[in-house]
Order: sequence, then C-alpha cells, then structure tokens
Amino acid sequence: MTDTKRWMRLGAAVGVAALLGCAKGEQASQSADSTARNLTLAPTESTAAMKDVPTTGEKAPPPPPAKKAPAAPTSFTLRAGTAFSASAGDSITTRSAKAGDPFTATVSEAVKDATGHVVIPAGSSVSGTIVHADPAPNPRASGQLELSVTSVTVRGKSYSLAATVESKDTVMQGRGVTAADAAKVGGGAAVGALAGKAGKLLGKNAKGAIIGGVAGAAAGAAAASRSRDVDVVLPKGAAIHLRLTEALTVKAR
Repeated sequence: MTDTKRWMRLGAAVGVAALLGCAKGEQASQSADSTARNLTLAPTESTAAMKDVPTTGEKAPPPPPAKKAPAAPTSFTLRAGTAFSASAGDSITTRSAKAGDPFTATVSEAVKDATGHVVIPAGSSVSGTIVHADPAPNPRASGQLELSVTSVTVRGKSYSLAATVESKDTVMQGRGVTAADAAKVGGGAAVGALAGKAGKLLGKNAKGAIIGGVAGAAAGAAAASRSRDVDVVLPKGAAIHLRLTEALTVKAR
C-alpha cells in the first residue's frame, strides 16, 4: 500500500469520528432543553400544596380564654328619701287604740332601686306601733292618731326600717251620745226641774216644774251633742304613706 492511500484512509476515519461526536452532542443538548421545558411547565399547585403542610414539631396557638359572666348581685339598696305606700292591715280607731299598741301594714306596690331592681316586693309586711291615739273632744276639734314603723319583712327575713309616716288616709267618726253625754243630759234636766220648783214656790203650779224639766233636758242634750268625742279612724286597707330616713339594704335572695 502506498503512503497516499494510507493517508486517505486515516483522514476518512477521523471524519467519521467527528461526525459521530457531533451527533451525540446534539442529542444531549436536545435532552437538556426538554428537561428544562418540563420543569418550566410544571403546575404551581404542587409547590403551594407543600407549603400548607406544617413543619414537624410546630404547635397551633391555644384558643383565647372564655370570658366569665359577671357575678350576680347579692343585695340591693334603697336610698334615703325613697317613698312608698302600704295599706293598713286592720282598722285603727282612737276609741279603742292606745299608745304602744302594735299594727301591721302591707306594701302596696313593689319598691325599686335606682337601677330598677325590686328591693321590697309588693305584699311585704311592715310592722309598727301606735305613738298617740287621742280622740277629738268635740266635732270642732281635731284628734290625734300617730304611727311609727319599725321593720319590714322581705322574703321571710325582717329588716329594721327607718322611715317616717308622712300621711295616712284617716276619717273622723262621731261616737254619738255616750254614758258621759247622758249624764250631761240628766244634769240639764235636773237644773230645769229645780227651776220649775222654784217657780212653784213663787206661787205658780206644778206645770212649771214639768216644763222646766223638759227644757233642761233639751238644753242638756244640745250641750252633749256639742261636746261629744269624735274618733280618728284609719280604716282597714287605707293608705299609709312612708319615706325612708336612712338607706335600706336587702339581700337579693
């Protein structure tokens, strides 16, 4: 073989090797481009879903503590100056009542504090005593019936009550002619009879004595009518109007 042929064969082999190398490089480049394109087109949801998974060992924050309801009040208070009414539990009259006698009354309407809470329910019992019980000596005079309250009972518990009786619905009631009034009538008749006898002694007949007795009796009856006692009466159920002079605190239950 000549040198010329040897060199020709060697050149052909080098050319084939170069062609093969170029083909492999192009295939590798195409594969890399395909991989990059696939990564670019991958859905973003997959990475977002991974972010939702909590990291190992991380704890959720504790819930806030529940708010406690405010405690219910244990007592209610009426201020001094609070006014309310009660109805007499029984009739009170100066004809029979005397100082120191007890009496009771019933609260007419619920008594509330400034916030609207009922402190003294309607129907609660008020206790007190009679201070003065003096009838009027005659229809033109005025008698006296004075009361004082001492306590109020609320839900079975008694509380000291500092209050004044501002007014009460009393009436005046005449007694009519009593034994004492009859004595006045008898005295008038006797005076008239004496006047009649005096006339007889002066020469007049017995008719003067009779007329004098009748006239005296009439005069005595008129005098008795003008001087009879008149009672002050507080009828059963009549209103007694009260006003607190000191604050009153009552348990809620």
